[in-house]
Amino acid sequence: MSKPRGIASVTFEPQGVRTEAKIGMTVLETAQRARVPIRTRCGGVAGCLMCKVEIAEGSEVSGRTDAERRKLGEGSRAGQRLSCQTRILGDAVVIVPEDPLKAAVRAQLAKRKEEEEWP
Repeated sequence: MSKPRGIASVTFEPQGVRTEAKIGMTVLETAQRARVPIRTRCGGVAGCLMCKVEIAEGSEVSGRTDAERRKLGEGSRAGQRLSCQTRILGDAVVIVPEDPLKAAVRAQLAKRKEEEEWP
């Protein structure tokens, strides 16, 4: 069965969440509707840099906005984007980085487990 016109398939990794989005929605809006957590403090106005994601090659998304270029800088990786400024234009795969706090807790727990297993 084919998708209706104006609808795109968006996959969020590593969560493996696949959802549909209306063409023109931002990646952040799409993630929020799919209950995929992407951190943001500014409410989606390119003010905080917290909603950075990677857009997989071949994904159909909008080009960088002026606000996004100013925030990320010209030296940023090609696939690195602000989810609040990136609009879905077609099927896309979005890689959401691990929350830094969760990563720190996970590393601390792994270290503790390693220390407990040490003879």
